[in-house]
Amino acid sequence: MNEFARKRRVALVGTGHRGAGTWGRELLANCGQWVEFVGLCDRNSLRLERARAAIGTAAPVFTDPHAMLSATTPDMLIVCTRDDTHAEMIVAALEAGVDLLTEKPMTTTAEMCRRILEAERRTGRRVDVGFNYRFSPTAKTIKEVLLSGEIGEIVSVDFHWYLDVQHGADYFRRWHAFLTHSGSLFVHKATHHFDLLNWYLASDPQEVFARGALHHYGRAGPFRGPRCKTCPHASICDFHIDIGRDPWLDMLYEDPSREDGYFRDACVFREEIDIFDTMSAAILYESGVQVSYSLNTFMPIEGHHLAFNGTKGRVEIRQYERQAWETPDEDEILVMRNFGAAERIRIPHQPGGHFGGDLALQRMLFAPGATDPLGQRAGARAGAISVLTGVAAVESASTGQPVKVKPLLDEPNAA
Repeated sequence: MNEFARKRRVALVGTGHRGAGTWGRELLANCGQWVEFVGLCDRNSLRLERARAAIGTAAPVFTDPHAMLSATTPDMLIVCTRDDTHAEMIVAALEAGVDLLTEKPMTTTAEMCRRILEAERRTGRRVDVGFNYRFSPTAKTIKEVLLSGEIGEIVSVDFHWYLDVQHGADYFRRWHAFLTHSGSLFVHKATHHFDLLNWYLASDPQEVFARGALHHYGRAGPFRGPRCKTCPHASICDFHIDIGRDPWLDMLYEDPSREDGYFRDACVFREEIDIFDTMSAAILYESGVQVSYSLNTFMPIEGHHLAFNGTKGRVEIRQYERQAWETPDEDEILVMRNFGAAERIRIPHQPGGHFGGDLALQRMLFAPGATDPLGQRAGARAGAISVLTGVAAVESASTGQPVKVKPLLDEPNAA
């Protein structure tokens, strides 16, 4: 039987914002003709039932992922749980003969990366990592320009990402604020950015020298409370939010917090927060390319600046997501030649998450006959290399020493 003669049987573990949204109701809206849910799993039964209704499926629900795999025999498991639990879910599904799609980052430690890669080799199943930024129209165009050779051989890259006081602060309200759960934003958030670099450059990072600090959130804050909803400082705190004003988040998290104690509006100034909010890294690639990278989490703007410096010219983009001035609903890539005219390539933003990247990724994974001429689809090794770049950055920032990336993976000839 042709693999697309029937719908792909998909199970989902983790029904929070990303799971219930992008990989739940949006997946069915975009790819429902090729996909059917056969099981949903979350440790929080209240959230699970609400997510099932929001997704619009009658699939059975489970609080134990192993029981779900056994009872439903899916073709694919989608993993949207907390980052540090990904590896357990992935390995269990591979050993059950199930292919995987995992939210980024694939996992949080070198040891967990090795476990996943070994299980994938041993079982012969496939792991896909949801690197949706590769699929945005702008990223696709940048890759095509670089492949064209217009700017010659790339020698260095400037890559700077800005999270504003809405999005950036949100990481410090949630479980992401703890190294043990997220691996830090060098792993959780920057895995996107490191993967883009690896894909754009078609090379692996060799060495990382990084710095990181907690300047604004956590113990650096002027006061703190248990959570926004009950905080005595609400009237004077710029970061106070009312979760009740967001019906989606309120539905998924507020009442369900009675079951597991997880609040979606925890204080961004909690003293126990132990990740960086200000980060920079110098990355040397095996190809010789030098990268200057930074990530800042409390800016008045949201977006990034990216530039590739080549032997024949430069490609540059400043992408605006949120800022205090009006910009066109498009991106502009500048292709500048050392001896010749400059070119402006304008790319309209597409509907859906990540400027159309979410929809394009879903269609790549589930639409019949999808092709991948640019190598946008990312497997377990791509997931591991991006995670290990972040792991190396955390180690370097903690020790003050440069860290080699490949030895963390323990591949042959990795020294």
